[in-house]
Parts: sequence; structure tokens; C-alpha cells
Amino acid sequence: MCYETIYFDLDGTLTDSGPGIMNAVAYALGAMGRPVPSRASMRRFIGPPLSYSFQAYEGMSPEDARRAVELYRVYYNDRGKFENTPYPGIDRLLEALRAKGKRLYVATSKPEGLSVEILEHFGLAGYFERIAGSTLDDSRSTKIQVLRYAIGMGGRERAVMVGDRHLDVEGARENGLPCVGVVYGYGSRQELQEAGALALADTVEDLLHILED
Repeated sequence: MCYETIYFDLDGTLTDSGPGIMNAVAYALGAMGRPVPSRASMRRFIGPPLSYSFQAYEGMSPEDARRAVELYRVYYNDRGKFENTPYPGIDRLLEALRAKGKRLYVATSKPEGLSVEILEHFGLAGYFERIAGSTLDDSRSTKIQVLRYAIGMGGRERAVMVGDRHLDVEGARENGLPCVGVVYGYGSRQELQEAGALALADTVEDLLHILED
């Protein structure tokens, strides 16, 4: 299949954002007087919407989850957003895809304004026709909703989603798209396979080979 339009997840796909996210989660939990789980356990927070994660992984009520998200943003918006690094070779991947005439978009559950700021900081924003993210009022928060929003701008003909978690695969399926899973991110090979990923990329170089045809 020759893909012409490619929707990229951000965290765990374009950038290794784990340190900042986990530090912000630890800050929020500590500020609420709750135990801070291990770093390995907090990896689950990378990718899904924050409100969902605080409820699913910490057993919070919706009200407590909203408070946790507010506290998370205190740390993340000040420091955590740049405790983050593009994966090696991502700039070359995006440059090569653009050179082949591919249309590139970002579809992330991270707030849209923050996503733009991060990608501009790392010099990656210019590769994308549009950076689509969530809204701060949670009216657009899930990967299904964000991807639907992005598809409204980029279309779905000869299109594919690229992401590292099962939510990326499921969001793509609900929007009628295939999904390529990246194993170098924060989801496991098993997670992506069980979710139904079309193909798996162990490295950024593997991803280029899958997408450039």
C-alpha cells in the first residue's frame, strides 16, 4: 500500500517524552498526598489522556482526576514539556517523507497548543501540514476524537496512523485507518499486535522503510 497521508502520534513516536511526563505525574500525586508509584509503573501514563490515566491507574474519581490534571500541568507546562527528546533519526525520517511528497500531520492526545510549542522547540513543526491535539476543556481528548479532527483536514484516502500504544491502533480503526505500531516507543510489541497493528517498526529506520514506498 502506498501511503500519501500520514498521521503521527507525538509522545513515544516522534519524541521520547517519558521523563517529563513521569516527573509531572509524580509531582501531581505527591501534591495530593498520594503514594508515587515506580517509574516503570508510571510509563503507563505516556500516551493516553491524563484524566483517563489517573482514573484507570490510580483509582481516582473524575473530580480527583481533574485536580490531578491541573497539578500535572503546573509542573509540565513549566518544566516537563522540555524534559523530552526527539528520537534519533526522526528529523531525517520526516525530511525523507516530505521529499517523497507525503502529507504529514500530528494527531496527539496532548493539548494542541502545547504540542505545537514542543515541536517548534525541537525544529520539527515545519514538517507538518497541521498539528492536531486535544482541547483543554476535554471536548476533544481521546485519540478517536483527535484523529477524526485531523482527518477532517487531511482526509483518509491512502492514509495511515503511526503510534506506539494500543489507543493509537484502536483510534485508527474507529476512524477507518490502518495503524503502524512503533516498538521503540512506550507500548510493547504484544500490546500493538493484540490491538491489531498493520505492521511494526522496531526502529525509526524500519518505520521509514514501511512508510516511504
